[in-house]
Amino acid sequence: MADVIVIGGGIAGCATAFYLAADGVDVIVVEQYELSTLASAANAGSLHVQIQFEPFATLGETWAREYAPTLRLYAESIELWKKAESVLGTDLEVSQNGGLLVAKTESEMRLVEAKTKLERAYGVETELLSASELQAKAPYISEHMIGGAFCPLEGKANPLNAAAAFAAGAESHGAKIMQDCEVNGVQRDDAGFRIETSKGTIKASRVVNAAGVEAGRVAAMVGAEIEVQSFPIQMSVTEPLQPLIGHLVYSASQMLTLKQTRSGTVIIGGGWPATLDRHRRTQVSGKSLLGNLRVALEVVPELASASIVRTWAAQVNGNKSWRPIIGEVGRAPGFFVNYVPWMGFTGGPAAGRIIASLVQGHEPPVGFDVSQFAP
Repeated sequence: MADVIVIGGGIAGCATAFYLAADGVDVIVVEQYELSTLASAANAGSLHVQIQFEPFATLGETWAREYAPTLRLYAESIELWKKAESVLGTDLEVSQNGGLLVAKTESEMRLVEAKTKLERAYGVETELLSASELQAKAPYISEHMIGGAFCPLEGKANPLNAAAAFAAGAESHGAKIMQDCEVNGVQRDDAGFRIETSKGTIKASRVVNAAGVEAGRVAAMVGAEIEVQSFPIQMSVTEPLQPLIGHLVYSASQMLTLKQTRSGTVIIGGGWPATLDRHRRTQVSGKSLLGNLRVALEVVPELASASIVRTWAAQVNGNKSWRPIIGEVGRAPGFFVNYVPWMGFTGGPAAGRIIASLVQGHEPPVGFDVSQFAP
């Protein structure tokens, strides 16, 4: 019997478990594979705050205004990322050098300006840049770019050890981690919940569903429905280079994220689609690889001499609204959902802190109205 069972051993589940255990709550994490096996470790490590350009351009300002309150969640989460290294006693390679969105046409710049205006209305002080200002801030950017916008809040962290660091922190406060343990059923009873797993039955007073791509299946076990989608995407990494790229870089022309790690490697991503084989396993798409690299070279021409040493595919979790689902399920008291779509790596610490507080019946210290994210 535990006070709380957390289903899912990615960044969402491990951060939730850490904050619960640090608060003195008896918690068990149940993970069907190994910790951080899927999106939490296979993502590119970007720490996002600004409204992503692609959905803004395709879904429009009506969508963006509905989504904009989420920006505060990500801003607060990056503050927790910055504190996590000292709290966990682990180097997570967290940096906050800002995010740079670049444009090469006037029509793109008009959209960048509209997006920036909306972000500023919601407290994100994004700065518009002319061509000369862009070159002054980031001389590595192609001179063909006519301007852009800079969000100082953004940055990066190393996803390879982040969830494991939160898990180790949770264990140091008494949490138990069960790996290779699949959840097959969740039933409510007078005492709380019975969780049927591949390693037997576990009882708990409360349950946190932080199962990522499996969150919809787990929610259905208590009669709840949440929108969960999964998309195969791919990323690449170069050989180590001399310091070149000083920001998290995006393109308004096509999907792109660029960042240089502490070791000098450059991670090239942006959400280009991978494929699935007949067993639903992710595979790299050569067409997407070529497209992604073409955009990267268009933005940072100096990358032309760099060698790609690895390209990998992963599943990213999303939904149509891009809005997180965080809170207690009304029809199943004691059952909480922690699902942050698309940018779950960024939002993991804040969402974990929020859920840890809600589970204990407290107002979350991350100060905003969490009812807007209720399941």
